Amino acid sequence: MRITFIHHSSFCVELGNKALIFDYFRGERVRECAFLGKLPTFSPQQEIYVFSSHQHQDHFDLDVLTWADKYPNIRYIFSKDIRLGENYLTRNGINPAVKERIHFMKANESLSLPGLTVETLLSTDEGVAFVVSCEGRTIYHAGDLHWWHWEGEEPAFNEFQEQTYKCQVDKLMGHEIDVAFVVLDPRLSQAAFLGMDYFLEHVKAGHLFPMHLWQRYDLIAQFKARPEAEPYRERILDVSHENQVFEVG
Repeated sequence: MRITFIHHSSFCVELGNKALIFDYFRGERVRECAFLGKLPTFSPQQEIYVFSSHQHQDHFDLDVLTWADKYPNIRYIFSKDIRLGENYLTRNGINPAVKERIHFMKANESLSLPGLTVETLLSTDEGVAFVVSCEGRTIYHAGDLHWWHWEGEEPAFNEFQEQTYKCQVDKLMGHEIDVAFVVLDPRLSQAAFLGMDYFLEHVKAGHLFPMHLWQRYDLIAQFKARPEAEPYRERILDVSHENQVFEVG
């Protein structure tokens, strides 16, 4: 597999004759960081599957629908919270016929396409997480499924986050995940490592890419340096810059 880190939570996975693109958005849409990652170039006949986990501006961009003009073999798998009415598409200069290429998914659903299957989990924020099986490999993209423990929040909120996150991640225990894209968010301060630790302790994942870092790539080294990370340290990839390319066996 050839994996390109575009930016934030957006990755492109190329395997066989397929390209899987997760949570792409144009970098200028988000004020918090200057995201400059670019989409890899493909041949016009490339099979492309575009996944968007939910409608937040750092995970979805209406622009991805314009790619259908260039790539006839493109398909879209979107969370059902992404609403795309025909009038809305027309106002934004997008041919409403593109909806024929879109598959909308709720949590806990499955979808079978030629050479590719998709399962979804419930996010602890909005939308879904994806489990994609393709070319003999299984790929997990969390979207915003995470253990969101915020200081100052009501205890009931943080309890819900913990229990819901654990419940959803536990559903992956029977899978052998080849590549996992998992949230590691610096805004959570002392609670930033909770979700990653739980995932690695309970899910068999060959290669794990931290994401949603808001360009705080140093947090990966901090996570890996802890004694608690020793059992799975070698499985965590060192994401360090946009458009970074990894060759994963």
